Amino acid sequence: MTAAQADLHTQPLEAPREIAEGIRIDRPDVADGAALWRIAGDSGTLDLNSSYSYLLWCRDFADTSAVARDESGEPVGFVTGYVRPGRPDTLLVWQVAVDEAHRGLGLAGALLDGLTERVARRHPLTTVETTITPGNTASERLFAAYAARHGAEIERTVLFETADFPDGPHAPEMLHRIGPLSL
Repeated sequence: MTAAQADLHTQPLEAPREIAEGIRIDRPDVADGAALWRIAGDSGTLDLNSSYSYLLWCRDFADTSAVARDESGEPVGFVTGYVRPGRPDTLLVWQVAVDEAHRGLGLAGALLDGLTERVARRHPLTTVETTITPGNTASERLFAAYAARHGAEIERTVLFETADFPDGPHAPEMLHRIGPLSL
């Protein structure tokens, strides 16, 4: 890794942005991995990955992820994502979660908006993708509202069928392709 590449991974792309009283959007770092893992586990709806994966995510995909911090700097919500290889115009949003005590404040929507604005400064972003299992109405509403705010349509297709998952029963994952975006 060159010094310039190292700087890219250690320097924030922008200053933290306040979105509600005492809550600000920031770039995650490795020290946030444990909190993201806890928030994901406490969500009750997300597939919980290993704690190791959240640590790696905060290290390797911090530029395409965001964290909401309370007044003490502790993470209270997050969105993880990545720019799809071979599709620099597409941000795939992997997980979005907000700590139960901070739900209902619009943090998930603000995290999505802030992240896509930041990613669009470095990539020709026209599309956001995410997968949602049938019946997850909170996520469906979150991404429908995001599409409406950004003047985009949503195309829904099955990305992974139930039978595709090797580790037991899993609902199908529906791909929501949102675009073209007006950022």
